[in-house]
Amino acid sequence: MSEKNWFVAVGGQQQGPFSREEIAAGIQAGRYGRDAYVFGPGMANWLPVQSDPGFAAAFGGGAVAAPPQAPAARAQAHEIDYELFGEDMQYVEVTLDPGEACIAEAGAFMYMDPGIQMETIFGDGSGQDQGSGFMGKLLSAGKRIVTGESLFMTVFGNAGATRQKVAFAAPYPGKIVPVDLKQHGGQVLCEKDAFLCAARGISVGIAFNRKLGAGLFGGEGFILQKLEGDGLAFLHSGGTILTRQLAAGETLRVDTGCIVAFESTVSYDIQMVKGVKSIIFGGEGLFYATLSGPGRIWLQSLPFSRLAKKVFAALPRPTGGGSVGEGSVLGGLGGLIMGGDR
Repeated sequence: MSEKNWFVAVGGQQQGPFSREEIAAGIQAGRYGRDAYVFGPGMANWLPVQSDPGFAAAFGGGAVAAPPQAPAARAQAHEIDYELFGEDMQYVEVTLDPGEACIAEAGAFMYMDPGIQMETIFGDGSGQDQGSGFMGKLLSAGKRIVTGESLFMTVFGNAGATRQKVAFAAPYPGKIVPVDLKQHGGQVLCEKDAFLCAARGISVGIAFNRKLGAGLFGGEGFILQKLEGDGLAFLHSGGTILTRQLAAGETLRVDTGCIVAFESTVSYDIQMVKGVKSIIFGGEGLFYATLSGPGRIWLQSLPFSRLAKKVFAALPRPTGGGSVGEGSVLGGLGGLIMGGDR
């Protein structure tokens, strides 16, 4: 039997490592269908399992042509230009040619040229629900409610005869991360609040986490946002962004709130912190996430939830005596010495 250095991805979930013979046996046993992807030695990215002649033969009938990649089956996204401004309070300025458009979450808009027209639509305008009628579009848009977002999304289109600009601002201090989906297998999973804007044609959907542990304790529930397409999308992170490429089988343990996004080839799970003292006195919670490659991940140094907790903890809390300045060195005693509201 050959060396176990192959991986299989089914429905976005990675399995392995396996030998070639084990994968072929899994195909013959019906565990892996033609929609599975494989990753092995010398490969730069995942490929459909039946694009390999050896694995294709396991399906019977010899090698067959590989199915088209997922992005090719979707409407091509608009090719937009952009420029980032700022360091820790960033905004992105998107330049649209005549007829081009981009989509954005509600509240992200900053400014636009006179030739830009705004339109509120069901869903994301990617066209995946085209021909499904009103109810189909309503159901497609309704998926966004599960992630806590609105049924509607705003489209900003260039209706002029010259190039026009529109800008979108980040909602809190951090970095805006441009992601070209066609360089990441046409699909990226991100936390539900990370999406800022994208070229029109990008699908903004949901991805259910099939692992119970990750669903219950992952900090994002059972659901992540799924961005699909072949164009640019912009994500927002808190603090400083870390981009890292995980090798096949490489695992990184991460605070659940620090995850911004990861490629669909990355396996995501939750593990419990070991040791009673770490659980009681560690201050980091009971669980952390494990991200296993191959694939690219994006992490943030300051999740907004962590920042919000610090701000809330520092807020003055009135007592019966009406003292203030609880966050100072002197605390309540300082209120008596320095005076305060009575």
